[in-house]
Amino acid sequence: MNTIDLQELPYPGDTAQAFGDRLRRPWAMFLDSGRPHGQSGRWDILVADPVATLVTRGGVTEIEHRGGPIQRSTEEPFSLVRGALAKYRPERIDAPVPFVGGAVGYFAYDLARRIERLPAITADVAGLPEMAVGIYEAAVLVDHATRRAWRVGPVGHAATAPRPVAPQPPLQIGSPLRASLGADAYRRAVERVLRYIRDGDCYQVNLALRFSAAAQGDAWPAYLVLRERNPAPHGAYLRLPFCQVLSVSPERFLAVRGGRVETRPIKGTRPRHGDPMTDALAGDELLASAKDRAENLMIVDLLRNDLGKVCRPGSIAVPRLFELERHPAVHHLVSTVTGTLRPDCDALDLLRGAFPGGSITGAPKLRAMQIIEELEPQRRGLYCGAIGYLGFDGAMDTSVTIRTLTVGGGEAHFGAGGGIVADSDPSAEYDEAQLKGRALRELLEEFRK
Repeated sequence: MNTIDLQELPYPGDTAQAFGDRLRRPWAMFLDSGRPHGQSGRWDILVADPVATLVTRGGVTEIEHRGGPIQRSTEEPFSLVRGALAKYRPERIDAPVPFVGGAVGYFAYDLARRIERLPAITADVAGLPEMAVGIYEAAVLVDHATRRAWRVGPVGHAATAPRPVAPQPPLQIGSPLRASLGADAYRRAVERVLRYIRDGDCYQVNLALRFSAAAQGDAWPAYLVLRERNPAPHGAYLRLPFCQVLSVSPERFLAVRGGRVETRPIKGTRPRHGDPMTDALAGDELLASAKDRAENLMIVDLLRNDLGKVCRPGSIAVPRLFELERHPAVHHLVSTVTGTLRPDCDALDLLRGAFPGGSITGAPKLRAMQIIEELEPQRRGLYCGAIGYLGFDGAMDTSVTIRTLTVGGGEAHFGAGGGIVADSDPSAEYDEAQLKGRALRELLEEFRK
């Protein structure tokens, strides 16, 4: 067994510019705090050259250890990640940084089919794996608060030099953007949700549109543009053998540190405005909106129940309710729910127990997911899943994969939607979905050939 070693590096300023070459090979990943582009995030994390990878498609996970043959397992993916972490866990872990090595990757929305019994109605247009996770013994971490950087990894383990990668042309979008539902069809789907709510089937359903276009090339230049224009505290770039992922998510899904749990659901959105007075009024309107506060509270209650599956009785609290967060394109209404893990539970138990996030399903969760399967014509894929890390030390931090673009298989895809409640207006909900997709829509238009 190894011991974790911490080596200080020169502070790079803009991590993406300094380490971009490391992100040009398969299984390289960048968890991006949005600094120095105006976000309040603190830590950037870069990983590459995993010692093992786990890729789940349907009921089978392929596990490949460095230099070994591919193994196939039908065991639950979360358990397989736990086993891989245990295999490579160092003997001593005492580095004062948030990530000391471990698992990094994505858990797609449709991984929920391994947890819940759901109908199979929607079309899988992207064909991406439901889980893609690498196990990394080493990482580069950049702390923008103290303006310091480190390499963390096993003692005596030299940093791997980047292997040359054949250059690719930058991303090219080869067709107009197409939506899974037109405006009228989306409004009819909202009306169907409203009937379900009136009939007592559910209280809230997150209904989404999926946008697609033909795409080829290296998406890293597009991510640099996206993160500069729309910095986010939970951004990410993942370069995988089967796709690239570009995410500027504003929403923390689940975090664990020292047994303490935090989730920060977003419900409630208004557009930003160039005029300061108009912008301030939009934020005040959101804070005062009874509809948005009710929508947010429903998800807070759902997440309190999800955390209750694995947290100590009496430890769950809501220290902040209905806070206003300002992002480059939108105002959001955000709440914070906390708890303490039970001694017999770990971060993977929490992730499984709360997956997928309530803010992007609805309440009650299982019924909302069944309605989503009925009304959305295409599977969500990565959209509304999670991206993040699970460390060897038991720590975890994950985002909700909203504002997230996937590029692979000759196509680019992203989703956008909102929570439907009893007093939702179908036309307003369609406008909100368009607003949330605006940044990615404009990015794809810019890279259209």
